[in-house]
Amino acid sequence: MLNYLWGIMILVGVFWGILSGRPAELTDGILAGAKDAVSLCITMAGVMAFWCGIMEVAKEAGIIRGLTRLLRPFVRFLFPGIPKGHKAADEISTNIAANVLGLGWAATPAGLKAMESLEELEEERRKSKERKAAVPRGTASNEMCTFLILNISSLQLIPVNMIAYRSQYGAVNPAAIVGPAIVATAVSTLTAIIFCKVMDGKRRV
Repeated sequence: MLNYLWGIMILVGVFWGILSGRPAELTDGILAGAKDAVSLCITMAGVMAFWCGIMEVAKEAGIIRGLTRLLRPFVRFLFPGIPKGHKAADEISTNIAANVLGLGWAATPAGLKAMESLEELEEERRKSKERKAAVPRGTASNEMCTFLILNISSLQLIPVNMIAYRSQYGAVNPAAIVGPAIVATAVSTLTAIIFCKVMDGKRRV
């Protein structure tokens, strides 16, 4: 659907530029946009490489493991259906820790592994006596939905992406977004937690 919307907007813009007698401005705009896109990609690639490297250093230094341990009670509260000691809990903790630090790229692998582990957990439930508690095959489980919602609303202490965008487009103080971002993501995360717990309660009734 989005592809159609973007296609329509591009075609409308091109036709309007031609019909309004400004094909030169249209061409200049296309070239300027292409230049900005390439420049932004190079900037973001550098930022991504830097922060993914920092993430690896943090892993080797044990910082991520420490954050993961701190997050375990929180993960246990949000995902009571995950058995104690299951690998999904650690992968979810790692993903949350990376997101909180603003390392969205580094959080993605842990997030994918967490989803795979949650799917494996559902398969185990289907084969065990908890068959009634398991969702139908091909349907996202309660834990999967909770994890996805939490991931989307994730609290961020350092919004790396936004700082990079603001820096690229000439913001005087790119890091000024940090305070508002913390407040906004804290509210969104709290809302997500309340929503997930309410829906979880309804599902168990």
